[in-house]
Amino acid sequence: MKEQKKLLRKQIKEEKKNQHPDLLMMHSVTLLEQIEKHPRFIASNTLLLYHSLGDEVQTHAFVEKWHTSKKILLPVVKGDILVLRHYTGKSGMKAGAFNIEEPTGEDFTNYQEIELSIIPGVSFDREGNRLGRGKGYYDKLLPLLSSYNIGICYHFQAREHIPSEPFDQKMDEIWTERGRFFPL
Repeated sequence: MKEQKKLLRKQIKEEKKNQHPDLLMMHSVTLLEQIEKHPRFIASNTLLLYHSLGDEVQTHAFVEKWHTSKKILLPVVKGDILVLRHYTGKSGMKAGAFNIEEPTGEDFTNYQEIELSIIPGVSFDREGNRLGRGKGYYDKLLPLLSSYNIGICYHFQAREHIPSEPFDQKMDEIWTERGRFFPL
């Protein structure tokens, strides 16, 4: 199973190299515009998002756009787990683990307050399974949440089926720039 996951991560990494950065940015904007219209997003006051790495659906502008009207939480790597912190603006960020910009404020621990989580992934499938980067950060965080979870990725990353294990957390929905991928 681990080898299958490793191989799929490698395949998708190679596919990403063939994508033009401007096209990926356009796909990110298209995808996040769809999320903005989602009834769960509209109704939610407290959201878990992520501050994207260069090869993920780009969320920086999205986070900045919404942080004044919704409570936006971002993950912070602390050892081998993710903690959550409130995003208060660009000035409250600093480079953290893996050179990801992270909020510097207090840890947020009221997980029950989170209504919607937007989760990145290397790949997702039509059953709601998620393939991460292999470090297990979200595998440890997701069971603590009671939020509605939407996985997002570029369409070329989505698969009909990906290898999954019992500890892998399923998403409630999967979205790409082409629309909802799961459930159909």
